Amino acid sequence: MKRVFASVLVMIGLALPVAAAEIGDDGLHKESWMRETFLDLGEDIEEARAEGKRLALMVEQRGCIYCKKMHEEVYPDETISNYIEENFFVVQLNLHGSREMVDFDGDVRPEREMLRKWGMLFTPTVIFLPEEVAEGQTAPQAAVATMPGAFQKGTTLDMYTWVNEKRYAMDNDEDFQRYHARRIQERAAEKEE
Repeated sequence: MKRVFASVLVMIGLALPVAAAEIGDDGLHKESWMRETFLDLGEDIEEARAEGKRLALMVEQRGCIYCKKMHEEVYPDETISNYIEENFFVVQLNLHGSREMVDFDGDVRPEREMLRKWGMLFTPTVIFLPEEVAEGQTAPQAAVATMPGAFQKGTTLDMYTWVNEKRYAMDNDEDFQRYHARRIQERAAEKEE
């Protein structure tokens, strides 16, 4: 009976609700493409580079409605989740966590203290790192881009793509906002065809 109901919903253009994202013991949403590491950012960036991926730090907190929105509405999209999994080494950080972490400058603190030092106030926030970090820099100082907050699917995919393609380093006038505006127009044109 469920299969028939699901088929009817698909035929009339309604999607079944997305299953709730898995929640870990820490109260944070978990994705298959997130990495469990020792939170030594120097080691994490080396491992990401060895896999041909970019390091992204995803800061979240228990009970965050915007984190929930991203994990239930945006990340389940196969295009987005596949792109992230193929191109990024994602390490999740807990805004109120107590796990010890090591920043690129060698500073060792619990997550909550490190994130406070970095000035993190809102979740979700994704910090995108370059392939190499200069000695003595912290993660926020080295970041090539930061995605603060919950965004729609197109904006999220465009940000990950913009970072992965190193468009931030290109000698042109297409910053992220212009790139995103162009991608919106291109997607609209594709729908019209």
